[in-house]
Amino acid sequence: MRQVIERHDATRTDGPVSEAVLLILASLAAQPRHGYALMKDIETLSGGRVRLSTGTLYGALRRLLDDGWIERFEQDDTSREKQAYRLTSEGLRQLQMELERMKRLTRAAAVRLRMREARS
Repeated sequence: MRQVIERHDATRTDGPVSEAVLLILASLAAQPRHGYALMKDIETLSGGRVRLSTGTLYGALRRLLDDGWIERFEQDDTSREKQAYRLTSEGLRQLQMELERMKRLTRAAAVRLRMREARS
């Protein structure tokens, strides 16, 4: 039997997004943030399990900007050259679609577990 694995770009709309992208979108759904604040919030959201490197974070941010899921945001604090980001309406739509996809998968897996338990 040959196993076929589909690979998806982290920010494409035709499949699941990476965990890093999901966490970035979730963080920005709450409020606009700059890079360091994103890294800290993602660590909090994941219960300390995910710590994004700056390379991973900024690579994902660049793709999300290119895809129109996030946009740069002018902050009042101009003491430093921090780039802040916020979710666009398309980014919010993508986050909602991903959450619905995950709910469907979770429900399907729960049904299978209940079927297994019923046979035991």
